[in-house]
Amino acid sequence: MTTVLVIGAAGKTGRAVTAALTSRGVDVRAAVRSARRAETAYAVGARSISVVDLETGSGLDEAVVGVDAIYHLAPNVHPDEVGIADRVAGAAARAGLSRFVFHSVLHPDDASMPHHLRKAAAEKVVRAHLPGATALRPAAYHQNLVDAVLAGRLSVPYSLDSPFTNVDLGDVAEVAATVLTRPGHEGLTYELAGPEVLSVRDQAHVATDLLGRRVEVSHVALDDWVAGPGTSLTAQARDDLLAMFAAYDRAGLVGDPATLRRLLGREPRTWAQALVAS
Repeated sequence: MTTVLVIGAAGKTGRAVTAALTSRGVDVRAAVRSARRAETAYAVGARSISVVDLETGSGLDEAVVGVDAIYHLAPNVHPDEVGIADRVAGAAARAGLSRFVFHSVLHPDDASMPHHLRKAAAEKVVRAHLPGATALRPAAYHQNLVDAVLAGRLSVPYSLDSPFTNVDLGDVAEVAATVLTRPGHEGLTYELAGPEVLSVRDQAHVATDLLGRRVEVSHVALDDWVAGPGTSLTAQARDDLLAMFAAYDRAGLVGDPATLRRLLGREPRTWAQALVAS
């Protein structure tokens, strides 16, 4: 049986990738920050747990023993994204692994977003260790907005009219499982964008029609965001996200769905389909 180490398995993306792998009969070893997060990974099918400190590399060499592939996803907007990538890919290289998938981001070379640039640098570090590594570059997820829509109010700290090609998390996980378990993806980079160009205002309108009740949409002033949700973040994470909001104001985040369509062998899930599935 194939065994895949999923880094960040307790998070939203890690859980989705774990579920997609286990549905294919893959044995998943979940790398988590602490033993208390193990139940989250076990709940979606992980067979074993490795406690790993990505900031120091403690536990990494033990975690990669006996696995056939690694899926690496760093904590969101982490300041040491590049160092973490170096430690994880280095452990994979020392173990003689060749199948490695790095979870990047759509448009990692966009200089207006510092955390995107760290993803770009991390891609290079990974491939310095493992030239055959595969990079996935997903757009923002439909699921990021589902809870707010179901609650009836969609509020964001960027333009309500900027364009996005949001992608379904399940589709991203399905592609990840394919790339991790089938040959032919070595050394490639895949942009994973959804099939529709929609603004936040458009998404609220679609949700209103689909749910049969009004979904309000509003813009949150940056000062209010900083004084609200931003207070729980480090200064670096707050600045990263403020830069991202400014980039979204200018151009949104849009990619080409052709690659995702080809990898799935079907049409990617739409925003309405993601809402129905929630």
